[in-house]
Amino acid sequence: MKVEEVNRCQIQEWYPKFKSVSIKTVIHQLPESFIQYLLDDSGPFLLPASVLNEDALPNRIHNPIEEEDFQVSEGSGDEAEDSPQPSFPELELKIKESIESLGGAVFPKLNWSAPKDSAWISTAGSLRCTSFSEIALLFRASDSLVHDLCHAYDSCQDKSSTRPHNFFLALHKWYPSLQPDMEFRCFIRDQKLIGISQREVTTFYPILLEKKNDLLSLILAFFNNYVRAKFESENYTFDVYITKDERVKIVDFNTWGAFTLSLLFAWDELERIYSEGNDVEFRIVEDRCAVRPGLKTAVPFDYLDTSEGSGWDQFLRSADEEFRQQFAEAGA
Repeated sequence: MKVEEVNRCQIQEWYPKFKSVSIKTVIHQLPESFIQYLLDDSGPFLLPASVLNEDALPNRIHNPIEEEDFQVSEGSGDEAEDSPQPSFPELELKIKESIESLGGAVFPKLNWSAPKDSAWISTAGSLRCTSFSEIALLFRASDSLVHDLCHAYDSCQDKSSTRPHNFFLALHKWYPSLQPDMEFRCFIRDQKLIGISQREVTTFYPILLEKKNDLLSLILAFFNNYVRAKFESENYTFDVYITKDERVKIVDFNTWGAFTLSLLFAWDELERIYSEGNDVEFRIVEDRCAVRPGLKTAVPFDYLDTSEGSGWDQFLRSADEEFRQQFAEAGA
């Protein structure tokens, strides 16, 4: 894999090309001072001072044990000077304007990743944000964003740096009605769509059995009409969401292999499908015995290491075998 392939999957790179068929998004370049704030783990957990007096935890039930990590002890005057509360007033005001323009609530992410592992800390228990303070809290509490900040090019043969020159904050418009059963990952090999997988593999959705053929036709037509000629990499994956009125929206692009999850496929299976010249293979969870347990972890869903021989690869293969045995016993 090359650095240019990873860079094409940054949202600030692909979104302008696919804006008309994607979720409405506003993107801001982040100052280096904010990046250093996210990376700084030398002192206490400090949230930025808000120039708008917005509280990142407005409705949280006070629990001294849970919240002690987010409070700064008074200490001496010298200690207070050593840990000044950070502030990013210009960035905060820009983000406030963007959130208002997007309807008052957003889903934030960096160049590649979202802070999925820190959703628990928000008052809503999700990545829904209505202020800069809430975004800063999610980002500062997230370990998964370390991939973007420090390890974006770890799988690249031609890497000369561990991080991009600039970081961007993408604010997706928040849609409360989005359903996880209508999100899918598409696998492209040599600019050919060879596989499609249900995105949320921890749940069985009966409706997918009914609509599978229609969904396949929608996604294949969308790829041919909107993606094939516009995305420059030969090998990659992209995620789509299908609305109630059957419009296809691009959610994200990811690299082929490396840290990207292959979901209901194995990477060697995808290579076989490509080499044999088979038609597009569309996989869904077809019964409750075939769900994939345990994938809701404290690392980003898109960047788990499931490469051949990894711990997750062995786990998933063992889970597959167990499910086959259970299915065979149930049939008997």
